[in-house]
Amino acid sequence: PPLLFRRVFGFRMGIVYELSKKYKTLSIVGMAKNAGKTTALNYLIEEAYDEGLGIGVTSTGRDGESTDVVTGTDKPKVYLFEDTVVSVPEQLYGFAETGLEILKKTNYRTAMGNVLICRVAASGYVQIAGPGSIAEHKKLCDDMAGYGLDMIFIDGAIDRKSIAAPESSDAIILATGAVLSRSLKVVVEETLHIVSLYGSPVLEDERARAILSKESRDNYRLLTIDDEYKPHVLKAKTALSAGPVIDDAIDEHTKYVYIPGALTPNILDGIEPKKLKSVTIVLPDPTRVFVGAQRWQQLKKRGMTVKVMEDIKVAAVTVNPYAPLGYSFDHDELLSAVRDALKDIPVFDVRTGGFEA
Repeated sequence: PPLLFRRVFGFRMGIVYELSKKYKTLSIVGMAKNAGKTTALNYLIEEAYDEGLGIGVTSTGRDGESTDVVTGTDKPKVYLFEDTVVSVPEQLYGFAETGLEILKKTNYRTAMGNVLICRVAASGYVQIAGPGSIAEHKKLCDDMAGYGLDMIFIDGAIDRKSIAAPESSDAIILATGAVLSRSLKVVVEETLHIVSLYGSPVLEDERARAILSKESRDNYRLLTIDDEYKPHVLKAKTALSAGPVIDDAIDEHTKYVYIPGALTPNILDGIEPKKLKSVTIVLPDPTRVFVGAQRWQQLKKRGMTVKVMEDIKVAAVTVNPYAPLGYSFDHDELLSAVRDALKDIPVFDVRTGGFEA
């Protein structure tokens, strides 16, 4: 059982208790497969149990199986303690290696049947899963919170980008590590890039916010807002054609450009650099940015301004010095390098365990 985790990992005592004072729901987000996400989740569950906190555990996909269904590699199971509230689809209920008391059968669908909200009868391993939709997952967490929980952990098992979205949880714990690159410098740069993106400045212009807050996340509508706060809908058939369309729409009166989908290098390449400097790009949240660290810094230095409707709070970062390809970093060196880059965020070392999705 994972009761050895605290002695092995070197996590600071009481971090979960401190986080529980600030956040009700925490998403564990991996920057890539095998970044140490499930290992971090197991630690958080264990410490919460030791602190006497009532917790719920759910997932945006399937997690807790012993072998990665995509890569075939071994991965750590999810160990849940007695009285933990957990989401389990009907078809996975019988796979639990312990007793589960069904509290509620929900209408939230997955490929493995409707989601059951269960209470763990005795400590053991459980395969967890939940709906992939952000909206449904938010409702599921609200349902689970109704059982008097202090905290809910959300495992982003499939879509790591969407589970980081601010609607899904109060904050995230970001798992990073050697799997990103054989270069320690690149690992640190990419981690700092993501954390910086998640803390992007929020649009504070209330008149512009009032216009953009009416936009549905289900509608891909490119907009510009002029200096008289009049919105103009741009017609782009696909995101790939958005750059030239945006470029044509920007004139001396354009104040904001709203991009509801992914902000990609292809879109930015289609906009004249001078025009890019003259407007503020607004995104729903930082998960929409798909631009690498080096290119992003170059664009920012050239005067590009990007703001978001909602930012993402990073509660902590975990680092895994091991990569499944067989190489690794010195754990102290990796830990120190990431801590130096992220001075205001707690950083922990996930030093052992398998490689997981």
